[in-house]
Amino acid sequence: MQTTGSNTSGEPMMDINMTPLIDVMLVLLIMFIITIPIQTHAVKLDLPQDSQAPPPPVEPTKNKVVITAGGQVLWNGAAVNMQQLRQYLEVSQQMNPIPELHLQPEPDARYELVDEVLATTKRAHVEKMGFVGNEAYMNF
Repeated sequence: MQTTGSNTSGEPMMDINMTPLIDVMLVLLIMFIITIPIQTHAVKLDLPQDSQAPPPPVEPTKNKVVITAGGQVLWNGAAVNMQQLRQYLEVSQQMNPIPELHLQPEPDARYELVDEVLATTKRAHVEKMGFVGNEAYMNF
């Protein structure tokens, strides 16, 4: 009985040598990959060119709401109640361009009052709002 891979009796091997076949297949695969054109995913559009200079940027006005530690709400430095704040916010949302609203609660301000002011701004549908003065909270 003869085992696979041993040729002790001197008989010729009847198996095909697969190494050259694999080498040829790899070379053909590499040639095929090289000849494939590179696919671009860009969409080419002819956009119109602007012949005039762009208009200067519009500096929007900014309104600042400060919530103090004493429980006051200040609209651009003047003390207001929630009804007045809501009226000011609704008027400012009708302006063109809409002014930015900068909300600055002091670090010791009560969260309940800050939450009430945020709810008022949401009810007034404020579009441009941001928190300012966050660096005051770094030590807390």
